[in-house]
Amino acid sequence: MNQRKERIDRGIRVRSGDVFALSSWREMAYLAAPRILPVALCLLLPLVLSPYWQKVLLSVAVFALLAISWDILARTGMVSLGQALFFGMGAYCSGIFNHYWGIPPLFAIPLAAVAGGLLSTLMLLPVLRLRGIYFSMVTLVIPLMLVRVIEATKIFGGTEGLSGMDPLPSRWVEMYAVLAVLLAALFGFRRVMDSDYGLVLRGIADNDRSVINAGINIYWFKAQSLFICASIGAFAGAFMTHVYMFVGMPVFALDYSILPIAAAVVGGPGTLAGATFGAFLLVPLSEALRGIGGLRIVLYGVFLVVFIVALPEGIFHYIQRKYHQVERWVEVE
Repeated sequence: MNQRKERIDRGIRVRSGDVFALSSWREMAYLAAPRILPVALCLLLPLVLSPYWQKVLLSVAVFALLAISWDILARTGMVSLGQALFFGMGAYCSGIFNHYWGIPPLFAIPLAAVAGGLLSTLMLLPVLRLRGIYFSMVTLVIPLMLVRVIEATKIFGGTEGLSGMDPLPSRWVEMYAVLAVLLAALFGFRRVMDSDYGLVLRGIADNDRSVINAGINIYWFKAQSLFICASIGAFAGAFMTHVYMFVGMPVFALDYSILPIAAAVVGGPGTLAGATFGAFLLVPLSEALRGIGGLRIVLYGVFLVVFIVALPEGIFHYIQRKYHQVERWVEVE
């Protein structure tokens, strides 16, 4: 007797796709668990981790913000290879505000997020009409150019950078501030991308000509999306400036461009949650492999290749499908 596997949606998922029609606490828990779990982890992890791994968790949250920023840009049709531009602009803005003007970190960080996002947007405005690899190449080149400009002109400390920044009030403020911003970005921007505004952004990526024919100025929407994403990345850079109490040319390093892309691709692009999940997976893995020296890059590369080949859709999409669907064997007629 021939049989095949049939994949069907769970009844709760079908009934709650548009309207939350719930009939029991079990169904409520089924729908609430994916939303409650990340919040609970962010609240509890800082309490159980050692100081060293708390610093790693800070890096995880920062790279998760950069990955979310990249994912939103990609869903608008702008694939960036230069998240380091956003990170570095925010870092330098916060360093300048604090070092030269004496603005406290709790005020300098949000100001730097807006200022860094605005400056990055102004830099990329002339190339918004470029598509595909051409836009990506510009975003990759600009951070490299800024490094050479700082090195040649010796502005803002030159190669030595600016040190002696004011720290945040305590390590608990550091931990929960960045985790709160991460959760707000994750849930807030997922809601935005599911709204009519997000529909326009996704439509630009899918078929920008059709959106133009509908009478919508796609370059205005692209500029808005770019500012939002640049501000997210700038916040991450401004925050790390006061964690390390230093800002210099390393803030434009390629690590801040490549790792967020890897996190989004491995976790699952197009969901924001996948980008966050990828950061929580890759950053601790990279840190855990640090003790084996040069082999760390080899093992890290093998890990990435295996997951990209085995799960090209991303880990989050796979987990999401398994959570919402069941499989059963049925007879082939």
